[in-house]
Amino acid sequence: MARTRFDAAYYARFYRDPRRRVGSQKGTERLARFVASYLAHLDVKVKSVLDLGCGLGWWRAPIESAIPGARWRGVEHSEHVCRELGWEQGSVVDYAGRPADLVICQGVLQYLTDREATRALGTLARTAKKALYLEAVTREDWDEVLDRERSDDEIEVRPLAFYREGLIRRGFVPCGGGLFVKGEAATLFALERG
Repeated sequence: MARTRFDAAYYARFYRDPRRRVGSQKGTERLARFVASYLAHLDVKVKSVLDLGCGLGWWRAPIESAIPGARWRGVEHSEHVCRELGWEQGSVVDYAGRPADLVICQGVLQYLTDREATRALGTLARTAKKALYLEAVTREDWDEVLDRERSDDEIEVRPLAFYREGLIRRGFVPCGGGLFVKGEAATLFALERG
């Protein structure tokens, strides 16, 4: 991985400090409601959720609330967070655990080398039975969108095409908002494709 220190200082800086963090628990709650609502709209039934790179586990409560009966599993690379919160330790690069209907991978792939990120896309394709929520900083984001004062600059910045085309080749259909569905999991009209 491009970064090997996902320690207490990393989580304090990018998650727990309200003046400097890149996201918030409230933002994750809104995002979870969006993902659950859109999948419900597409009639994609979700019973299991795998959060690869779950960090502090901010997706767990809101996704379980938004998708009643869904079972959430968190997998995290950071030894520190796994010890603190009890998540399963693993990596999206080579995770060999059981698949889930919905896989979440937020803010992880930019910490991988190109080779590892390519392998991770394969892992995501294998583990996401029906849908995938993917968020990764792209070259376009870095150049045009991100507030660099709040952003981690120890990342690998790749073009959008790396992720989008890599997932399309593996059978995913982009449907906007970072959400991808397996081709057979839902019928999307042309304007619904992201």
